[in-house]
Amino acid sequence: MFANLSDRLTETFRNLRGKGRLTEADIDGTIREIRRALLDADVAVPVVRTFTGNIRERALGAEVSGALNPGQQVVKIVNEELVSILGGEARSLKHAKTGPTVIMLAGLQGAGKTTLAGKLAHHLKGQGHTPLLVAADLQRPNAVNQLQVVGERAGVPVFAPEPGVTREGERVKGNPVKVAKKGLKEAEQRQHSVVIVDTAGRLGVDQELMKQAADIRKAIEPDEVLFVIDAMIGQDAVATAQAFDQGVNITGVVLTKLDGDTRGGAALSVREVTGKPILFASTGEKLDEFEVFHPDRMASRILDMGDILTLIEQAERSFDQAEAARMAEKVSKGEDFTLADFLVQMQQLKNMGSMKKMLGMLPGMGQMREQLDNFDERELVRIEAIVQSMTPAERDNPKILNGSRRSRIAAGSGTQVSDVNSLVKRFEDAQKMMRAMTRGGGMPQMPGAGGGPGAWGGLPGGKKSRGKQAAPKKVKGKSGNPAKRAQQEAAARDRTAAPQQGAPGSAFGLGQPQPDFDPSAVDADLSKYFK
Repeated sequence: MFANLSDRLTETFRNLRGKGRLTEADIDGTIREIRRALLDADVAVPVVRTFTGNIRERALGAEVSGALNPGQQVVKIVNEELVSILGGEARSLKHAKTGPTVIMLAGLQGAGKTTLAGKLAHHLKGQGHTPLLVAADLQRPNAVNQLQVVGERAGVPVFAPEPGVTREGERVKGNPVKVAKKGLKEAEQRQHSVVIVDTAGRLGVDQELMKQAADIRKAIEPDEVLFVIDAMIGQDAVATAQAFDQGVNITGVVLTKLDGDTRGGAALSVREVTGKPILFASTGEKLDEFEVFHPDRMASRILDMGDILTLIEQAERSFDQAEAARMAEKVSKGEDFTLADFLVQMQQLKNMGSMKKMLGMLPGMGQMREQLDNFDERELVRIEAIVQSMTPAERDNPKILNGSRRSRIAAGSGTQVSDVNSLVKRFEDAQKMMRAMTRGGGMPQMPGAGGGPGAWGGLPGGKKSRGKQAAPKKVKGKSGNPAKRAQQEAAARDRTAAPQQGAPGSAFGLGQPQPDFDPSAVDADLSKYFK
């Protein structure tokens, strides 16, 4: 989502960096590029005018002219205005003080209301609620059956007293208003904490169907009326949102299909035009690809600043705390990281969802969008198959993997021997890094910081010692005279034994008194330079 808009804005801001002072022409040029990027993203024209006008007014003010880095200050202003236009701060659902919380879904047909009803129920169930889905969409063919399937996947009961339309051309049977009222009574009797009513979608702004939605709202008096909108709808989002707001008085917005090839204009338009907050966003087809909408995090994604908080929240939901504690204890004890541990960590990583989405939440990953798009998610499946084709002994000790064992593993996992070799090689590199971190108490040292066990030589791409000590380099300037050599060695021992601390306020041993230079310690062939 927002890929094109993010790329355009990032390129615009790149031109500002490094400038010690911004002229009015620089700011006007930046505003012009931002305006073009927003219009290309299908953001409503009135919203673009308001947005760029606010940025220009602030950019020409004292907060930019007096900044140490004007370019970064402009980026900060754009980020703050994006957060403002997206809603300022996240708003949670309003829950009823007594009785079940009633949520009504409304929107155009094809926006994904039925699927979203299951996602919302699954989300609320994970928070400890007991939701009930009510099938009040009796118009679209097989809408009731679809909601029952979605409810079964989410593990949530569905109240569907009427079958609805089952094929094209069939006359509508049943009254959706009565179904909604019966669903509310059913929830009260079964003591459900939340009722989610799925209403019929409209092919357009249909007055008759809008009146039906208004009648349902009046009958059940919902705590929330969520307008479900397709993020790819573009400029039509404004007129549609305004029509639904006037017809049923929506209280919040839910964006769907944010994982598609969308320009994101709806997200930036609906909130500003209707004044109603965006509560949730659907980011995929799976039930768990559904998240609370945070304006500040979405603005950071648009500006390629990443979304670390959402990534952390997903990790906390997906990772087993007991397993994480076991791994931490194992590393602290200096025990080897095995392929069995690697398999467990990979399976937990898969539980977090798409690797592309997770990597896309890291700051600066917009510059690697092409590599992310070409990333094959099936690679994780192949790696998992290779490890699972190994015996427990092979996972604990990959060194026993000879040629015949590797051939057997490749055949068992449906891969090539070269794939097995590549995995083992990468694992050995990772294992060396883990050992270096355990011994050194942190990340391996930087090149040139020492050749101990924490040196970078054990990392991928580094030089390998192959278990041999490096031969000592010959030091120039050693005398061939035994007496002089003994004198030099004694002086070297004295320097080694001397404390390496520097004087107060110094670093790296600087500030120590240096011995007087002794020309007699230099080889005879160099003594001519001291005459």
